[in-house]
Amino acid sequence: MPIRDGHRHIGVLPEHPFYGGPPVRADLGARATVDELVADLDADGIERALVLPNYGVPVPDVAFELNHLALDAAQRDDRIRCGLWVSPKASDRRRNDAALALAAEDGVAALKTSFLLGGSPTDPDCADELDRIFTTAARLGLVVHVHTSPGAASDVDQVGTLVERYGDATKIHLVHLGGGMSGHLKLIGGRFFDWVEAGKQVYTDTSWTIGFAPRWLVAEIERRGVGHDRVLFATDTPWGDFAGEHARLAAAAGDGELARAFFHDNFATLYG
Repeated sequence: MPIRDGHRHIGVLPEHPFYGGPPVRADLGARATVDELVADLDADGIERALVLPNYGVPVPDVAFELNHLALDAAQRDDRIRCGLWVSPKASDRRRNDAALALAAEDGVAALKTSFLLGGSPTDPDCADELDRIFTTAARLGLVVHVHTSPGAASDVDQVGTLVERYGDATKIHLVHLGGGMSGHLKLIGGRFFDWVEAGKQVYTDTSWTIGFAPRWLVAEIERRGVGHDRVLFATDTPWGDFAGEHARLAAAAGDGELARAFFHDNFATLYG
């Protein structure tokens, strides 16, 4: 079956002393060039991919400067669509100006944002930039790609307010299936399917999922009869790995129509 990756990164981050430890580089599989990225796609048998700037260190310019590398990848290889990094923080307004100026370029399919580096979906200081991100995406037909993880500003309780506010007009891709045990329970336990049934344009992927979650997700899709067209396979390389992510979702989805939707068709619908 042809495989499409709904979420991987390009760019090498500098060392950083995370959580008070020594400076480290944890993303050992990070790729600095388009040629290296394409070689990885070939090795993994990826037919098409959404490629995003790598991020994770609290230095704003790092991710923003990788926008040009992601765009170059998309414009050099027609298997690749890219997302542009944008920030929810008011202090990054001028950086967002430069990023959003690229949003209509050929090959751009998404705007990527996260609250791991600051800000919050419900912080008044972020309201203007978030509104600009989501309304620009709606106007240009782009997807807003949002990180989720348990607790703090990336929790489904917080990020879900963006789905409620913007999901009627803007396609929103919540990565990591809500992020961790609590996120899986909140999304699969009801919110994801409720949003779909309410007409929200919400999507998710199964990168970083705990083992039980893809099986439960498939069972709930079958039980509720919706959501089969809203789930994507994604590796989150270099933070995830192809072999593990593929094996976990393939075991849950089998090899029929549902697997084809997850691994191929839903990417085509969302990202072209």
